[in-house]
Amino acid sequence: MDIKVVSRNRKASHEYFLFDQLEAGLVLNGSEIKSIRAGQMSLAEAYVQIDGNEAWLIDAHIAPYDHSGRFNHDPRRPRKLLLHKKEIIKLWNNVRQKGTTIIPIMVYLKSGRAKIQIALAKGKKLYDKRQSIAKRDSQRDVERQFRIK
Repeated sequence: MDIKVVSRNRKASHEYFLFDQLEAGLVLNGSEIKSIRAGQMSLAEAYVQIDGNEAWLIDAHIAPYDHSGRFNHDPRRPRKLLLHKKEIIKLWNNVRQKGTTIIPIMVYLKSGRAKIQIALAKGKKLYDKRQSIAKRDSQRDVERQFRIK
């Protein structure tokens, strides 16, 4: 399958422990999908909210499409996610726990359709972030030593 990554949430793995990951579809307007295909999307402050039997992507920024004129979209409007009912119920049961949230990891085009990868996440404490940075640095040093020899 042909997959083109449009946007990644780079801070996600640094700020959160990531657990279950799911693929979901996005309900978009015509100008939004054109803007996504042009690579003009940001997931920096985005999160997923469960409302009843629906999941919504909140605060994802899709830049207005230049050639759509007055029929353009609101860049930060909530967008519905296409998930099965069982998946939404599973996510809702996990989110009710303290400190657990759903965050978007990346948006990509798969067979011409916009898909989003979401994950259950739990926030990291400061010492957890320091541990992961130290682990990454030590791993980098080990790889550097093997490359030199």
